[in-house]
Amino acid sequence: MRRRPLALAVLAATTLAASACAPQDQSNDAASSSSGGGDCTADSLETLESGTLTIATDEPAYEPWFSGDDPENGNGFEAAVAYAVADQLGYSKDQVTWAQVPFNAAIQPGARPFDFDINQFSITDERKQAVDFSSPYYSVSQAVITTAGSAADGVTSVADLKGLRVGAQVSTTSLQVLTDVIDPDAGPVVFNSNDDAKLALQNGQVDAIVVDLPTAFFITAAELDNGVIVGQLKNSGDGGDQFGLLLEKGSPLTDCVSQAVDALREDGTLADLEQQWLSEVADAPVLS
Repeated sequence: MRRRPLALAVLAATTLAASACAPQDQSNDAASSSSGGGDCTADSLETLESGTLTIATDEPAYEPWFSGDDPENGNGFEAAVAYAVADQLGYSKDQVTWAQVPFNAAIQPGARPFDFDINQFSITDERKQAVDFSSPYYSVSQAVITTAGSAADGVTSVADLKGLRVGAQVSTTSLQVLTDVIDPDAGPVVFNSNDDAKLALQNGQVDAIVVDLPTAFFITAAELDNGVIVGQLKNSGDGGDQFGLLLEKGSPLTDCVSQAVDALREDGTLADLEQQWLSEVADAPVLS
């Protein structure tokens, strides 16, 4: 779901053109229950390290979610959300420590070397068997991208994609949507990372790949030669696919982290951050 960043100016050129994303789901239904609750202040929270909030993400940390492959700088949508949640919980920026945890490792059962992880984790019932999620901080659609002149260039319907070679990253909602919605005749082509998927697309080994829509804009504008957004997939967002902060199963922090996310939604902070970092994503065509 993520790309290695180029200059921030390239992203700015692609993201400041259109309107903000759809409003966040106001419900708290997607969050897992936890044993937490009570006083949600930095002095009382049971964090991994006393007085410190440890936040994790993958490496590299891709645009537009982060900037400069550096979560600590607070730039990019998810970096900004992470620091806003930390502030809501009473942690200053210098009380936040970042950890590097691969996407696939974070969603597996077991102890976690972080208090929460922010890494475009879609909230699913299957994942909630192994981990906790906060309230959703972003609703996202999935999109199909290709290169100019490929067999997928100019396609306007899902049916036209079924006979093509289409890939996505393993263990992601992108792959699930590819399998369930497009259901290619030859089966999905599965990659270990979006880097591998992008390389295969560039080399003509696949006709298209599926990624989340904000990432689609960045990849096609800044990383692919002659990149093209084929279109977004209907009903793959707007409450169907929502990102949540990931926590250890039964974490005592889950309720408080969800309360922080809810407060940021209610006071308009999340909408403002979407407008700042993800403003163009409502502009892609929808595949019929």
